[in-house]
Amino acid sequence: MDDLSELKALFVSQKLAVLATQSHGQPHGSLVAFAVSDDFANLVFATDRDTRKYHDIRMNPRVAMLIDSRSNRETDFVETLAVTVHGNAREAEGKERDQCRRLYLAKHPYLAEFIDRPSTALIKVQVKDYLAATFRKTWVVRPPESAV
Repeated sequence: MDDLSELKALFVSQKLAVLATQSHGQPHGSLVAFAVSDDFANLVFATDRDTRKYHDIRMNPRVAMLIDSRSNRETDFVETLAVTVHGNAREAEGKERDQCRRLYLAKHPYLAEFIDRPSTALIKVQVKDYLAATFRKTWVVRPPESAV
């Protein structure tokens, strides 16, 4: 399996990621349901606008997300694939929001009511790179530029 195939398999198998934001020098971690574009250039997640993560992103769009394959077993120490996503986040609006909504609902159809609330923002993360790591190796994947 090549590096990109490993990432794709991970992103298909996992529904949640840990989002890292920061404001005033204080880091903050949040659990978010995510979706990734076919070309790996963008990740999407939803949040209410009245959350710390939303306000942090408005103040500083640089974010990191951690997606991993752990299952809370001893074998995780040697078998887990962990991917840190580095990128810039912003609220998707207009046609871009519609595209992000389709992408997100393809993976999380049960969250339709939540993302259609007026108070919910769809956040698009333009990926700078993916830092992938297993017990034995680390590698970087850089996605192409993309519209969604």
